[in-house]
Amino acid sequence: MLFKLSVKNMKKSFGDYTIYFLTLILGVAIFYVFNSMDSQQAMMQLSASTKAIVDLLLQMLGGVSVFVSIILGFLIVYANNFLIKRRKKEFGIYMTLGMGKGQISRILFLETIIVGIMSLAVGLLIGVFASQGMSVVVAKMFEADMSRYEFVFSKAACIKTIVYFGIMYLAVILMNMISISKLNLIDLLTAVKKSESIKVKNAAVSVIVFLVSIGMLAYAYYNVAYKTSSIGPGSMMLMIAIGSLGTFLFFWSLAGFLLKLVQTSRKTYFKGLNMFIMRQINSKINTMVFSMTIICLMLFMTIGVLSSGMSLNTSVKEGLKENAPVDVNLWIPVREDGKTAADMIEEAGYSMDHFKPDYVLVTEYATNELTLKDTLGAAVKEMEAVYTMLDDSTAESVMKVSEYNKIADMYGQPKIEVGQNEYAVVCNYDNMRVWRDKGLEQGTKISLGGVEYSPHYDKCQDGFIKMSGNATNFGIIVLPDEAVNEAWSVKSLLIANYSADDQQGKESMEAELAALDSPAAAEIDAVTKISLYEGSVGLGAIVTFIAIYLGVIFLISSAAILALKELSDSSDNRERYAVLRQIGTDEKMINRALFTQTAIFFLIPLALAAVHSIFGIKFVNVILETMGAESRGESIVGTAIFIIAIYGGYFIATYFGSKRIIAGK
Repeated sequence: MLFKLSVKNMKKSFGDYTIYFLTLILGVAIFYVFNSMDSQQAMMQLSASTKAIVDLLLQMLGGVSVFVSIILGFLIVYANNFLIKRRKKEFGIYMTLGMGKGQISRILFLETIIVGIMSLAVGLLIGVFASQGMSVVVAKMFEADMSRYEFVFSKAACIKTIVYFGIMYLAVILMNMISISKLNLIDLLTAVKKSESIKVKNAAVSVIVFLVSIGMLAYAYYNVAYKTSSIGPGSMMLMIAIGSLGTFLFFWSLAGFLLKLVQTSRKTYFKGLNMFIMRQINSKINTMVFSMTIICLMLFMTIGVLSSGMSLNTSVKEGLKENAPVDVNLWIPVREDGKTAADMIEEAGYSMDHFKPDYVLVTEYATNELTLKDTLGAAVKEMEAVYTMLDDSTAESVMKVSEYNKIADMYGQPKIEVGQNEYAVVCNYDNMRVWRDKGLEQGTKISLGGVEYSPHYDKCQDGFIKMSGNATNFGIIVLPDEAVNEAWSVKSLLIANYSADDQQGKESMEAELAALDSPAAAEIDAVTKISLYEGSVGLGAIVTFIAIYLGVIFLISSAAILALKELSDSSDNRERYAVLRQIGTDEKMINRALFTQTAIFFLIPLALAAVHSIFGIKFVNVILETMGAESRGESIVGTAIFIIAIYGGYFIATYFGSKRIIAGK
C-alpha cells in the first residue's frame, strides 16, 4: 500500500519534482562523463608521454569528483528540504488519519528510492551518449588517432556514479527521517499559513551600505585590472576578501536600495503590480543574503573558469604552431676545444643522419658590455618603477645578423636588416615588448668597443631563436656580423628537423635521442616539438577539463538553489496571490508579475557575476599572457551561450513551476 501511495504521490507532485529531477539527471550525467575518460583512453593511439598526462588528468579528475560529489550532496539535501516543506500539510493530513511518523518516513524512503533509480537510469543513459562526444573532444585535444573509435560503456564509471549517488540518497533518507521525527501535527497543518519572518532594513542605512559596497567593489576592480603587476599573493588575497565582502554588502543593502529607488517615483511604484513585485523581491533577497553572495561568486567562477579554461587550450595550440616550427633545438655551452652542438650530439652516439641536411648551426653571444639598462635607455626607470625586482644589469643575448637570418629562414619568419652601425631587437613576449619599444622609439643608442649603434627599427621585430610552448623571448640584440666579438660566445645551437617523413618515424628518432646516456649527452640541452606539444597541450587539457567540470557543477548548483528558493516562496505566497485574485487582478497581470520577479531574482546575481568577470578575466589575461594565451572572444561567447542555455532552462522551469503552484495545482 505504501508503495502504491508513493507512486501516486510522485505522479501527483511531478511538477514539484521537475527541478529536483532535472538537477539529479544533470548531476549523474556530468559525473559519469568526466569519470569515464579512462575507458575512452583505450581506443585512442596515444604516445607513452601523452598517456602519462592523461593518467595525471584522470587522477586529478578523481580528486575533483570527490569535491563535486560533496557539492551535489548538499544540493540534493537542499532540494529535498524544499520538497518536505512543500508537503508538510499533506503529512499533517496523513497523521490526522492515523498514519505514524515511521510510515511517513517509509513513504519518503520509497519516493527517494524511486527518484534515485529514475534519475540514475536517465542520467547514466544521457551520460553514456555524452561521453562518446567527450571522447572526440579528448582525442582532438591530444591530437590522437580516432581511426579505431568504437562505442564505449565504462563499467567502472557507472559503478562509481551509482556508489557516489547512492551515498547521497542515503544521506537524503537519513535527513528525511530526522526531519519527520521533529515535526508535530499542529506545525504540519498550519505550515501553509507560516512564512519567514523578515526584518525590514532602514532605507537610509541600506542606501549608505549599498554605496559603500559599490566603492569596495570598484577599489577591488581597479587593483586587479589596472595594477596587476604590483599585486603579490598577499595583496591578491586582500582584493578577494574586499570583493567578497563588497558582494555580501551589495546583496545585504540591495533590496532596501531598490525599494527606496523605485519609491522615489510614485508613478512607477504604484503602477500595476510594481509595489507587490518590489515587496516580493525585497523579501526574497533579504531572506537569503548569504546564499545570494555564494551564488554570485559561484557564477563568477563559472564564467571565469569556463572562458579562461577553453581559451587556454585553444591559445596554447595556436601558440605551439608559431613557437615550435621545427622538430628539435639542441644546445651546449661553448667549449674550449671549439666543439659545436653538432659535434657533441655525434659524440654522444646520435647520428646526424637523423636530421635533414638543411639544419642550422649558430652561436649565441652575450657580454656585460651590453645590459638591459643599456638597451632600454631612459625607459628602464619607468620599467623599474613597475617591476621593483628588475635586475637591469642582466647581460643581453646577442646574435650575428647573418646567423639570426638563417634561423628566421628555418622558422619561416621575416629576416632582419641592420646597417654598419645599427642594431635591431627581436622580441615576442608582449609584456617585455612594450618597454623595449619605448627604448627604440626614443632612439636609444648602444656602445660596444667604443662604437655607437643606433636602432634600425623603432619597434621590436617579432621572432625568437629557441622554441618554447609560448611566446617567451624577452629580447635578442641583432648586430652586424663584424660587430660581434667571438670572445662573447656562450652557446652553440643546433636547429633541425628529423629526417623521418611520418610521425611514427619522428617519435622513434626522438625516443632514441631521449635514451642517450653518456658524458657527452649530459652536456646537451634539448627541446623538441613533440615534447612541447605533449606537455603544453596536456596542461591545457587538464586545466580545460577541470574548468568545465567545476564550471558546470557551479552553474547547476547556483541555478538550482535559486529555482528551489523561488518555488518555495511561491508555495508560501499562494495566499497572497489568492488575495490579488479576490480584489480583481486578472491572471495575465499576475503571471506577468510572477515572471518579472522571477526574472529579476535570477538576473541580479548573474548580472553582478558578469561585472565581476569583466575585471576578473582582465586579470586572468595577464597570467595567461605569460603562458602565451589569452581569453578569446569565441570562448567568452561560447561560455555565454552555455550559461544562457542551462541557467535559462532553470529559469523557465522555475517560472512554469511557480505559475502552477500559485494557481493551486
